Parts: sequence; C-alpha cells; structure tokens
Amino acid sequence: MQPLSLTGDMILVFLVIAVVIFLFIVEWVRVDVVAILTMVALPILGLLEGRETFSGFGSTAVISIIAVIILGRGLDHTGVIGRVVRPLANLAGRLQSSIIMTLSVMIACISSVMQNIGAAALFLPALRRISRDSRIPLPKLLMPVGSAAILGGTITLVGSSPLIMLNDLLEYHGLPPFHLFSVTPIGLALVATGIAYFLFMGRHLLPSGEEENGESSGDLSEPSLYYSGIGKLFELTLPERTDPTLTVSKLCDNFLVHTVALRSHDGRTKLFPPDRDQLLLPRSTIAVYGPEGKVEEAAAAFGMKRNEPPGVFESDLSSDISGVAEAVVPPHSKFVGKSLQEIRFRHNHLLAPLAVYRSDKVQYTNLGEVVLRPGDAILMHGTWERFQQLNHGNDLLFSHPIDHEVLNPKKAGVALLCFALATALVVFSDLSLPVCLMAGALGMILTGVITIEEAYRGVDWRTVFLLAGLIPLGLAAEKTGAAAWLAQQILGWLHEPSPFLLLFLVGVLSTVFSLVVSNVGAI
Repeated sequence: MQPLSLTGDMILVFLVIAVVIFLFIVEWVRVDVVAILTMVALPILGLLEGRETFSGFGSTAVISIIAVIILGRGLDHTGVIGRVVRPLANLAGRLQSSIIMTLSVMIACISSVMQNIGAAALFLPALRRISRDSRIPLPKLLMPVGSAAILGGTITLVGSSPLIMLNDLLEYHGLPPFHLFSVTPIGLALVATGIAYFLFMGRHLLPSGEEENGESSGDLSEPSLYYSGIGKLFELTLPERTDPTLTVSKLCDNFLVHTVALRSHDGRTKLFPPDRDQLLLPRSTIAVYGPEGKVEEAAAAFGMKRNEPPGVFESDLSSDISGVAEAVVPPHSKFVGKSLQEIRFRHNHLLAPLAVYRSDKVQYTNLGEVVLRPGDAILMHGTWERFQQLNHGNDLLFSHPIDHEVLNPKKAGVALLCFALATALVVFSDLSLPVCLMAGALGMILTGVITIEEAYRGVDWRTVFLLAGLIPLGLAAEKTGAAAWLAQQILGWLHEPSPFLLLFLVGVLSTVFSLVVSNVGAI
C-alpha cells in the first residue's frame, strides 16, 4: 500500500472535525445546529458537492431511527409500556438490591425496543413512589436504572442510535449488515455486568442524597400540595350488608371522604366519578380521596374493607390516565352565581370536586351547596382527557398547564401487533432494516394507534438532524482520503497491532469522545 501524503483537503477535513468537537464540548450552540453548520460548510469549502452534503437525510440509519421512535411512541401512547411497568414495580419490594435488580432488568428490556430517554422517562414516577415508600434515597435508584436504560439499548439493533448508524456504515462499505439480534449476546453481557456492578459496588459509590418524603419529594407544580386536608387516594370495598342510605355525598359531607370512582360488585359498571346522590351498594368497590384517618373512620363506620395494594382501579386511576388539577372561576364564566349541584358538575363534566378555595379558606365538605364566585379555585380529580376538554372552554382557567398526554389503551393490542409485524419482518425477511421498521410505524398510523401529527411530534428531530449532519462529514473524510491517511498513520505507529489491541484502542477512543460529545457524534 502506497503511503499517502497529507493534502490541503485532508487538513480542511481535520479542521472541520476539530471545530465540530470543540463546539460539542463548549455547547455554545446546540449539537443539531452544529450538524447543520457542518452540512453547509462542507460544500462551501469544496469538500463535497451540494447533493452529497444532504445525503444523510436519505440514509437508512436516519429512516430507521425515525421509525423506531414512532414505534416506541405508539407503544407508550396506548399504555402498553405503563401496564408492564406498574405491576413489576410493585413486585420490586422494599430492599434496595431487589428494587435495583427488578427495575434495571425491566428498563433494559424496554429500552431494547425503544429510545433510552423514553424508557427512562416512563420509570421516573415509579422511582419516586418507590423511593418514598421504601425510604431509599432517590439518587441510589436513579443512576442504576438510568445506566440500565443505556446498556439495554445494546440488546437489539434498534435500541441504540449509534448501532443503527454503524449498521448503515457496514452496508455503505459493502460489508454484511447486522441482524436484529446479532448484538444480543454482547448486549446481555453488558447489561448483566452493569447491574452486578451497581448491586455489589453501588452502596459504596452512589450518592446518598436525602430520603424522599411526602413533603420534600412532591412536585411543587402539583396543586394538591396546597390542600393539606385532601389526603390521598384509597380503595375500599363495601360489605355484603351496609347502610341502604349511604351515598357519595354522605361520605363526603360527614367524613371528608370524596368518592372519585365506583365499580359495581359484578364489574359490569364503572363510574368516573359517580354523582353525589349515587347510592353505594353492597360489595361495590370505590376509590376515594381523603386523609387516612378519616378514611379509616368511614371504613369502620360502614364495615368497608381497605384494599392494599389497590387493584380494581390501579390502571384506570394511574397517573398516566388521571390526576388532580386546580382551576379558577373567571368573571365571565357561566358558572358564576351557580352552585356545583346546580351545574351538575360531576354528571356533566365527569370530574369530582375535592375542595373549593375562597378568601384564604378551603372548604372540603358540602361542596354541592357552594355558590361559585369569580376568583374561586376548584380542586378536581378526573382524567386528563376531561381536563383538556374543559380547558378548551372559558368557564374555568387552570392554574397549571394541562399537558399530560391522553392515552389510547383501546389500541394497545393493535400497537403490539404492529410492533410484532416489524420485528417479524426484520427477523424473517430479506427486506432492509428501515423498510421493516417503517412498515410497523406506518401500520400504527393507518390503524389509528397514533395520528400522523402525533408521529411527527414524537420524532426527536434534534437526533435526526444530528445524524444527517454528521454522516456527510464521514463521507468527506473518506472522499478526500483523510480517513485512509489517519488509519495509515495509526497502523504505522502501532507496527501491525494485534486485533485485540486494535479493538482496545478503538474502544478507548470512542469512550473518550463520548465523554464530551454525544454518542452519535462520537461515532
């Protein structure tokens, strides 16, 4: 092989690479903007033609990542991931090692089929609850679970953006590409090693932080924090014989216990929420908000059994589906001068009032008789879908953004079918990876799992532009001979290295680069 001489174009490529790395480190501009600057600079410097500099947008890596994000969003939007997370989180127990093991394995499996950030975000509410209940500092859980999310992306080809990009480079250079599970043995070994490290070394190395408690761990944007008498959510089952006159209003006005959901004993009827005059029949199950002492008092008075842990309404009243919100009555509202009972607030809006705040005083009982005035604040429980519908009008102004995503659990089976279709095409067909993945993503759109607008909103365009902008930089390095010259210099310096040494060196370099730039940028 003839030794290559360093040319002016090679020097320009190395300068561009150095500037890109520098901008990644100092973060004067966002990384995706740096990628766009790179795309524009390469043809200006004469290193690439105009059509070549935008070729990254048509690469299989970029299309594959877009499809994977849409597939993951579809699974999340239908609540499939949440249904898996909640019961397994309850099984984790209270021991730190058991919690880390269970949650790390779980998030590693999930991040193998969806983007790491999305997988980690799904676990944050569960982690906060587990930290509070088990009295384990949150930092001792966040780092192991976050690391497992990153390592889990290496279990399959579609779980990690760098792997998808590398697979694209293999095809570009005429090498056989990876299959979906080609990297699985290595990925499983990495996950097992990472979990074992945190199990045995984590107690000595992880920050202790402060224990989570009800006050310090609460999100200051949670409106229920400012209503100390509202208590929390409980689930009760009525006995076979109970007071035939027991109604929702009687529980609220006499015991400060607000019923937000009701299921009949045969499971055929579920009300969210029941009306104030709704009779609570024997063997029915209710979900209530109230202080624990008041709930225990009401349960003892009527012979109700407290369900621990809650099971009947666990899915229906999860934080993904419902929650608590506060809204203020504006002067022009049609609610002004009317009581909540006259409005039939529960019946017409399917929301359960929990408290009314007026003139520095909070009223928790006899809410149906409260005549609303401008400036009154109403604390309510309901589904995020109902809150968003009410937010579209002008009768109530919400004090916090109602930006929770409305899930579509009815399409969960269809979402799983589309994902299985994409996986089957990857494993059993000869079609390229982006075609297989995009077929599953398109199936989710055509079957109504998500709309095309939701798919567009779900795509992380920052990652797309970062990938599409850096791919031409590699093309310029190859076209000018800069990559070949650098490889020649390294091989000459190492004097015919062994494969082990070469792999070790590549691993060290990629690790060092990924410490200061994104993983995709390091690749």
